[in-house]
Amino acid sequence: MTQASLESLIARAEALLARLQAVLPHALGAPDWAAATAFRYRRRGGSGVLEPVRHVATIRLADLREVEPQKQRLLRNTAQFMAGQRANNVLLTGARGTGKSSLIKACLNEFAPQGLRLIEVDKTDLVELPDIVDLVAERPERFIVFCDDLSFDEGEPGYKALKSILDGSVAQASENVLIYATSNRRHLLPETMRENLSYRHTEDGEVHPGEAVEEKISLSERFGLWVSFYPFNQDEYLAIVAQWLRSFGVSESAIDAARQESLVWALERGSRSGRVAHQFALDYSGRHAA
Repeated sequence: MTQASLESLIARAEALLARLQAVLPHALGAPDWAAATAFRYRRRGGSGVLEPVRHVATIRLADLREVEPQKQRLLRNTAQFMAGQRANNVLLTGARGTGKSSLIKACLNEFAPQGLRLIEVDKTDLVELPDIVDLVAERPERFIVFCDDLSFDEGEPGYKALKSILDGSVAQASENVLIYATSNRRHLLPETMRENLSYRHTEDGEVHPGEAVEEKISLSERFGLWVSFYPFNQDEYLAIVAQWLRSFGVSESAIDAARQESLVWALERGSRSGRVAHQFALDYSGRHAA
């Protein structure tokens, strides 16, 4: 083999190795932690990466109305966590559009100057939780792993990974990591009518769920703190609308004039949620900006 053909063979082999390395999984690498206060876990070319969130939601705790008990519970738990004291993983459940995700984002903005960071992970990527926990274990910051709109269908792999990290695996989460999750399902899994048939009645009148029900309850019970949200009544909805309009610079007289229109907006949407109130405020303030 000539020298030229040997060099050509080596060049082709190196090119092949480079293509293979691009598609083969790589260990999760650390991002530039100074680039943002929030990060997203994403799959790129078969490997996981933590991407900085360049424009973090600017919502503040003062922006959230009619959820004061829920706000105080989450704020207290997060403050304990930031102080190096014992704190719980949190499951926020309840009616849609009532501020579950917004409350977590507001807590991030409240405590980010003290070193709080957030990592958002989709439920399909929860199998990577152990790698994420290992990556941040030695960091000086404190991390919330945020799972939004969490629910599982039967047999999804992320279910067992989350269950193990919360409580039950020999490798638990490090002291600088908590998991905050939101869900419209309190037990995170679909519940069917046939499961009611598995309940047992004892002679003393007690009712005991069957194994299928116990399995579904077991995941949500591993969250130490449950924060429940409830649908808003009309007065609460109007108070939220007014709060958002004030934050957008709308005058008090215009806010009073918007009352009836905001109720019609909610009626058309079939909901008086905080999300609907915010959407109305965006539309109304935009139309009356002049």
